[in-house]
Amino acid sequence: MDLGIKGLRVMISAGAQGIGLAVARAFVNEGALVSVCDVNVAAVDALGASDPAIHASVCDVADRAQVKQWFDLALMHLGGLDCLVNNAGIAGPTGKVDEIDPEEWDRCLAVDLTGQFNCTRLAVGALRRSNNASILNVSSLAGRLGFALRTPYAAAKWGVIGFMKSLAIELGSDGIRVNGLLPGVVSGERQHRVLSAKAQAKGVTFAEIEKSAFAATSIKQYVSPEQLADYAVFLASPRASTISGQALSVCGDTNMLS
Repeated sequence: MDLGIKGLRVMISAGAQGIGLAVARAFVNEGALVSVCDVNVAAVDALGASDPAIHASVCDVADRAQVKQWFDLALMHLGGLDCLVNNAGIAGPTGKVDEIDPEEWDRCLAVDLTGQFNCTRLAVGALRRSNNASILNVSSLAGRLGFALRTPYAAAKWGVIGFMKSLAIELGSDGIRVNGLLPGVVSGERQHRVLSAKAQAKGVTFAEIEKSAFAATSIKQYVSPEQLADYAVFLASPRASTISGQALSVCGDTNMLS
């Protein structure tokens, strides 16, 4: 299926690894022009060899000066902007709310929520000049259901949904679509670390916490980064021209996080 996005100019935060890299590759495969940033210097360097078509910069989205530098370089490289994917996020601490280090709370919200603001505020001017403009804010199922022992992460991801919905209303008259993506339990190294930390906090085995993660899920399998990437590419295409303001779950019908 031709999605009609050849030449689409796309910026993706945290795009050198994990979900972000899968999204970047999916866009490139459809003929889009892609610039990513990532805080992981080694991952950014590795893209030069593995994915030379992807423009990459080192950037911590919680640092406004670094975000500005990435945007200056990316907009020059791309010649404009049609789609921003706010993907950057960290897992944050695992533990009871009264045991969480306040600095870890602050860092989680600075990356997962404020980082999206830092990127969006610089993207809007360029997006207004596009004839197919969209923003995709990556949230989480924890942004709809809540997540015990992961309160900083859940709070940030709920904030992402509020930010997305407000942007959709605010930017609709400019022809900019804004949606949220809510992944469930995604396969990969990061999810393994999250589940391992939760198993340790609860004093149970990894197998037990993994079983618990799928207990309230109809389709008991991991979501792949490639599934999320396909969704992202579709939402950025003209075929999604009337989809905006939506918090869209890809989660196997998960009804509770535990």
